[in-house]
Amino acid sequence: MSAPPVGGSFTLVDHYGLPVTEASYRGRHALLFFGFTHCRQICPRALRLLSGALDELGPLADRVRALYVTVDPDRDSPAVLRAFLAEYPRFTGLTGTVEQIEAAKRAFRVFAVRATDPEDPDGYAMPHTAFSYLLDRGGRYAAHFTDALEADEVATRLQTLLTN
Repeated sequence: MSAPPVGGSFTLVDHYGLPVTEASYRGRHALLFFGFTHCRQICPRALRLLSGALDELGPLADRVRALYVTVDPDRDSPAVLRAFLAEYPRFTGLTGTVEQIEAAKRAFRVFAVRATDPEDPDGYAMPHTAFSYLLDRGGRYAAHFTDALEADEVATRLQTLLTN
C-alpha cells in the first residue's frame, strides 16, 4: 500500500489557543489551506473562493471543517489569526512553533519560504503553494483544488465528494 499523496499527522494550536491534532477534525471532512495573514493577494482570494464554495453547499457545508494553516508562525499567533479570520468565519486558524509548522508543511507537501519584500512593514513575505486540500472523515487525503478554480466548480466537486 502506497502512502497518500498529501496529509498526515500534525500538532498545532487553533486560533483560540487550544492544542489540536489531525485527529481533532476526524468525523467531518477537513478543508485545509496554507497561507499567512500578511498575504495581500493569494490568501484573501482563496479564502473568499472557499467561503463562497461552502456557502453554495448550504447545509451540506456543515460536514466540512475549514482550516487555515499559517506558514508564518513568527507573525501569526492565535490572536492574529482570529482577528484576520473574522472576515472568514467558516475558517479556524492553526499555528504553532516553527518546527510544528514545518512538519505540517512537509506532510502536505507545501512550499513556503521567507523572502524579502520591501513593501511589507516587517520586510518579508512568504511565497507559498496555493492548493486547498480536502481530507475525508478519517483524515485521509480525498482531493485538492487549485486556486485557478471558481467557487461554483469547487462547490460542485465538494458536493460530489461529500455525498459519495
